[in-house]
Amino acid sequence: MPTEFDSVFARLKEILVKHAGQLAVKTDTTDCYCLEAPVGPATIRAWGGKARKTAIPVAWVEIGKAYVSFHLMAAYGRKTIPAPLRPRMQGKTCFNFKTIDEPLFKELEQFTARGIAAFRKAGFIAAS
Repeated sequence: MPTEFDSVFARLKEILVKHAGQLAVKTDTTDCYCLEAPVGPATIRAWGGKARKTAIPVAWVEIGKAYVSFHLMAAYGRKTIPAPLRPRMQGKTCFNFKTIDEPLFKELEQFTARGIAAFRKAGFIAAS
C-alpha cells in the first residue's frame, strides 16, 4: 500500500504545485506538501480583529496510515461541493483517497482552483 499511496500523493501534489506561484510553499517533504498565504482582512475579522498569525495554510496533501488526505480550507462552509467529491469528504475540508482516480482528480483540480480564487476574493487570504 505505501507505494500506491506514494503515487496518489504525487498526483495530488501536482494539483497543488500549480498554485505554488500565487501561494507560498510551507512544507515540501516526501509525505506532506502544504501551501500557505498571508492572512487577509476577512480572517482578521473572524479572529475578532486581532491577527493571530501572519500566514494560514490554504491547502495541503499528506500521506496517512489508511489514506492520502487532501485538505482545502476553501471548502469550509461551502454549500456546493461537487457531487463526485462528496463521498470522499472527511470533515469539512478534507478529502481522502486510496487510489488514483483521474476523473475525480480532475474534478478536485477544478474545485481547488475555484476554491482558492473564492478564498482570496472573500478576503481570507491576501496576495503573497
